[in-house]
Amino acid sequence: MRPRRPTRERGADAEALARRHLERQGLRFRAANVHCRGGELDLVMDDNGTLTFVEVRQRSRDDFGTAAESITAGKRRRLVTAARYYLHSNGADDAPCRFDAVTVDGDGRIEWLRDAFRADE
Repeated sequence: MRPRRPTRERGADAEALARRHLERQGLRFRAANVHCRGGELDLVMDDNGTLTFVEVRQRSRDDFGTAAESITAGKRRRLVTAARYYLHSNGADDAPCRFDAVTVDGDGRIEWLRDAFRADE
């Protein structure tokens, strides 16, 4: 049996895979791993002038729920906090934006969930 790679390493690989997938769909990369006191953004992309905050989730198995189901209300709040920080820090408080999710399963299959949730949910 092959030893499991560290979670951080697997997460970085999933983020790189998600970024390449989104770039092939025409989105432009803006930033990765944006940290603030209240949260973190995995990817910030530009989709034809709409800032897109992307949460990347990977699950090798779905015994405890799917990758998309793992984006809890608490996680959504932290993403909104980090997005507000990013917008303010970049002088883009009024920019159109949305929250997407990219999930990667154990076989490397990617699913892009556009407009996965709203800031007011």
